[in-house]
Amino acid sequence: MSENNGLSRRDFFKGMSFVAGGAALGVTLKPSAAFGADAPAAQGADELDYPVEGLGCVTSRPITVAVMGAGSRGRTYAGYAERFPNAMKVVAVADINPLRRLAMAEKYGVAENRRYGDFHDMLAAGRIADAMIIALPDDLHYEPAMAAMAQGYDLLLEKPMAQTEQECLDLLKRQRETGAIVGVCHVLRYAPYFRALKSALDDGLIGDIVSVQHMEPIEYAHMAHSYVRGNWHSAKATTPIILAKSCHDLDIIKWFLGKRCEAVSADGSLIHFRHENAPAGAPARCTDGCPHEATCPYSAIDIYCNKHKHMYVFDLPQGYTREDVMEKLRTTDYGRCVYRCDNDQCDHYVANLRFEGGVTAAFSMEAFTPWGGRRTRVMGTRGFIEGDGRKFTVYDFRANRRRLWAKNVSEIAEYKGSGHGGGDLALVRDFLRAVDAHDEALLSSSLAASVESHVMGFACERSRFSGRKEPVAAL
Repeated sequence: MSENNGLSRRDFFKGMSFVAGGAALGVTLKPSAAFGADAPAAQGADELDYPVEGLGCVTSRPITVAVMGAGSRGRTYAGYAERFPNAMKVVAVADINPLRRLAMAEKYGVAENRRYGDFHDMLAAGRIADAMIIALPDDLHYEPAMAAMAQGYDLLLEKPMAQTEQECLDLLKRQRETGAIVGVCHVLRYAPYFRALKSALDDGLIGDIVSVQHMEPIEYAHMAHSYVRGNWHSAKATTPIILAKSCHDLDIIKWFLGKRCEAVSADGSLIHFRHENAPAGAPARCTDGCPHEATCPYSAIDIYCNKHKHMYVFDLPQGYTREDVMEKLRTTDYGRCVYRCDNDQCDHYVANLRFEGGVTAAFSMEAFTPWGGRRTRVMGTRGFIEGDGRKFTVYDFRANRRRLWAKNVSEIAEYKGSGHGGGDLALVRDFLRAVDAHDEALLSSSLAASVESHVMGFACERSRFSGRKEPVAAL
């Protein structure tokens, strides 16, 4: 070892002896937890007061909406009409699942002739509402979006916008041709936490941004549910996980920086949820008497029957029993062994992103975590920000002070039940305002803004397969 920076071999080993001695004496040395460690000590802890905007909005009349897809996302966005009927009215619904279609239609009093099984039938009826919500599976976003814009609809389009980069560019071209108001469901932009963090950056609280570290921990059971057993288990049938799950995160990074991404370098793979990793004797389903069921963290019986996670997918009746859930596990993909599925999505993914002016970002998507949410660090020329999806701290280098934004959004009455930290319904609020005023500027996640993160995602996939740094197309 050299003796650079004033640290000699003697000093180095003396320090190491202190650490070892501390451990021997039972002294607890506080570890530095990734994306959660304390920053250097700072004097004071002032409140950072970026207010939380209410979810209600005033429109000239109730905006009529046709909903394509009455699953989880469609129900969430339609729910704005239940809370704020003076601003939004659901007048049509399309879903191939008769139970979901009936439930939404009855909830919002949709006329019999405006209940459609196939989305093509809704399109065939022409323009029957001011706006359309497209919350269909990933592979069914492009066709109805293109057709609906041609019919004069304004759109709230679930992400990812489309399955290919060219389709995303086609959507942008159609939007520019028609002048439609199109909001993409990058809901994190509308969550009070992320809006406050963006305001802190825009207000220059840490000077000029130099680099970003951003982590998306999916959470082990969520990974198994959605990307191994569930609707997004196949990158080919839907979209790669960098788009299906993490285009939110690419979008947030780009939004924070306000710069164009020029190049990416990415890697990732499917390591764990593979056939060869199945423990000895594991059957095709968790309900088939698996000898490892009592200890497997991915047990469908534990996730759904014991912990009651992700129950919305089962369309269970009121007052359902454990046996009702077990029957679903015996007859649907959600009961399959995670090591015996036909999944191909990465269970870990990293990307380095270079933006204009040499600014960099490091992104990490991780399946194997005990919690979800996001973890973000932003390094600036005058300070540092660290946040965990609920609160963030701004550190000022010169003043040696810190300021904390920590508003508990989930405890605000109006925000209870609004997912993604309040972003779901806040997105609908801003979309309705934009439609009412026919002003795209009232939307943060316009199609033109959101397509950039999709292009970044497709570049990441090219890099992952090529092993090279890939350029990101300028739009």
